[in-house]
Amino acid sequence: MSGFVSVVADWATSMMNALGSPGAGLANALDSIFPILPSEVVLPVAGFAASRGELGLAAVIVWTTIGSVAGSLVVYGAGAWLGRDRVRALAARMPLVKTADVDRAEAWFARHGGKTVLLGRMLPVFRVLISVPAGVERMPLVRFIGYTAIGSAVWNTVFVVAGYSLGEHWERVEAYGSLLSKAVIAMVAAAVIVFVAVRLRRPARRG
Repeated sequence: MSGFVSVVADWATSMMNALGSPGAGLANALDSIFPILPSEVVLPVAGFAASRGELGLAAVIVWTTIGSVAGSLVVYGAGAWLGRDRVRALAARMPLVKTADVDRAEAWFARHGGKTVLLGRMLPVFRVLISVPAGVERMPLVRFIGYTAIGSAVWNTVFVVAGYSLGEHWERVEAYGSLLSKAVIAMVAAAVIVFVAVRLRRPARRG
């Protein structure tokens, strides 16, 4: 187990020792705000605690899902505060990005926002970021909470039950979760590279 994972695991364990299942929910709420606190560690640790009888399995899943929704609402609020105009202004100042890109993203999110939030809650990194455009576009709060709760419940259940099943070997879950995170980041990086390459070539073609 790496030093960082050990620190997060110890922190999550202390939260659960102090507050019980709500402590797991609070830890997961912070994960939904700060990606540096990986749920791939917090959730298996909670599952391990449940396997030892220290916490109830169902209670852990319920509380971590409540925490996910609560944390996502904070990020949603940040997106709503930022607003469309600020996003467009930021886009206009960024190299290789056009306000038309923001308009297309807005239109796409308007059509597929619900599915995007639902699936995004089940992907590393995007689990946090997806709440920003939802807030910017002011997705109806009831829909946002519903999609977030469903997606989070699936993600949380998988990792909690895996930690519960593996017991003292819960860190194996984190290892697979880390691989998934790296794969998603690699795909995003590749998409950014393609985007930049296309944008850099367009002026040359026009000339």
